[in-house]
Amino acid sequence: MLTYPEIDPVAFSLGPLTVHWYGLTYLVGFVGGWALGVYRSKQAWSPVTKKQVEDLLFFVALGVVLGGRLGYVFLYNFGQFLEDPLWLFRVWEGGMAFHGGLIGVVVAVLLFAKKTNNKFIDVMDFCAPLVTIGLGSGRIGNFIGQELWGRASDVPWAMVFPKAGDGIARHPSQLYQAFLEGLVLFLVMFWFSSKPRPRAAISSLFLIVYGIFRFFVEFFREKDAHIDYIFDWMTRGQLLCIPMVLIGLAIFIISMTSKTNAQLERSQQKTGKANS
Repeated sequence: MLTYPEIDPVAFSLGPLTVHWYGLTYLVGFVGGWALGVYRSKQAWSPVTKKQVEDLLFFVALGVVLGGRLGYVFLYNFGQFLEDPLWLFRVWEGGMAFHGGLIGVVVAVLLFAKKTNNKFIDVMDFCAPLVTIGLGSGRIGNFIGQELWGRASDVPWAMVFPKAGDGIARHPSQLYQAFLEGLVLFLVMFWFSSKPRPRAAISSLFLIVYGIFRFFVEFFREKDAHIDYIFDWMTRGQLLCIPMVLIGLAIFIISMTSKTNAQLERSQQKTGKANS
């Protein structure tokens, strides 16, 4: 059994300003997403220009924060919101839902695409690899904040989370998710998106791989105490992943079997203009 490295949730304070590690992990995600977005914007097939990356990240950041928080409240803990409505705004205490954040990002990309006269799915394909950095850093924030810990276990790397208050050694499932949903998913998406792909292939692959990873890790993650298992074994998170994977698979198959390649067409058009 490993000893949990107790970390002060407050990274530092500047007078009345208190900066939490949880917020810094989100900042890392947004800065990393911006850097990768700038890199991807230089590709010939990119629907987003370098100057538009900052605007896109602003839209996405709002979608992640608002969607993630509202998703957690309405999908996982609506009862607490009814008891304490101001809890909705205390984001630093933790409580963000990926599925809500995904909906928030979809809405944000729709607004951005309309503003920049881009196709929605093209911008989603551009964004998909960027999101993985925030997913990984966010799970590190969950680990530091001692939330979303794992189920009881006797594996050598099990940890006792003081905040759990029961002295039980548990899977550090936040780190499992940081590895799979952050590092591994990033590598998969970066590799797959490194060359032109058919429209919707990149974003649909994200849905598939994330959904599979999340479904798997849920077997090691402690369920929410106030939400019962479905069919005596399935968590709410796993249930939400099923339609994500199925929809992703359907779109991916249709995309990869289509005869059109929007990214390749844009790449050829830009190359042609450069040579003319």
